[in-house]
Amino acid sequence: MTASISEAERVSAERMPARPERRTRRSGRTGWVFVSLYTVLLLVFGIVPAGYALYLAFTNSLGQFVGLGQFVKVAQDYRFAGAFINIGVYVVIWLVVLAVFTVGLALIIHRQTRWVSTSLRFVFYIPGALAGVASVMVWLFMLDPSSSPFGGVLQALGVDTFAKVVLPEHLSIIFVVMAFWTGAGGWIVIMYGALNNIPVELMDAAKVDGANAWQTAWRIQLPLIAKWITYMAILAFAAGTQLFVEPALVNSASLGATNPTWTPNQLAFLYAFQNNDFNGAAAIALYLLLIGLAGALFLVFRSGLFTIEED
Repeated sequence: MTASISEAERVSAERMPARPERRTRRSGRTGWVFVSLYTVLLLVFGIVPAGYALYLAFTNSLGQFVGLGQFVKVAQDYRFAGAFINIGVYVVIWLVVLAVFTVGLALIIHRQTRWVSTSLRFVFYIPGALAGVASVMVWLFMLDPSSSPFGGVLQALGVDTFAKVVLPEHLSIIFVVMAFWTGAGGWIVIMYGALNNIPVELMDAAKVDGANAWQTAWRIQLPLIAKWITYMAILAFAAGTQLFVEPALVNSASLGATNPTWTPNQLAFLYAFQNNDFNGAAAIALYLLLIGLAGALFLVFRSGLFTIEED
């Protein structure tokens, strides 16, 4: 009898470790199932098109390898430099406005009561729920002195027609306002969440030491959410260089009063669908890719975004 019990215990002990292993294998397979669909979509709509664009950028319409010929050709286009200067000015203004106002508003909201902060976050997030084209159409209505509820203010500023609103020197600011209205709300929510991750004990210690709101934000909160700000800047930089919908719709609404190749994406669109030059369009796309990668790498290495903090 005793021998039988000992044998049963031994067999049971040998089988016990197998259960966690089965769970690990099962969870691993589940993970692959969840990732597989994304991987397929990434290959079909991301990697394959990018590889095809790379092929087009180094060949001509006959499929012959031309080296850097396409890059030289588009760089010599008289519209090329202007488009990249426009997008550069826009991105600089956009990043500064986004960082200052988004983080500033998140800090202000974070100091409010729960009901007030929840209401404000919801209000700021609402514009982001609109589709990009719809939000641009709203702003076209708002910027037209003849139909805008702020038409009196625009006319008082000497802007009495839509053509005067979309003068070349105004476009960067207009597009920044549009982008901030649609995209800042989501980032405010993210920054608010990052601020919530700061230990309460640390904030209480700052109050005990006599730190005011400005000192707490500058010396404690901002340094602790710096990586989130960098992450926001990287994505905003990449999105900013891809600007297309806003200037295209403004050009259409103004009946061609604005530059149809104001951004590199507009110039690439013209190459591809008006000149039937997909090779040149691909070269412009790779220029944008290189600029985006350079900007992202600069921000990553300067901020130590992926640096692992040791205890």
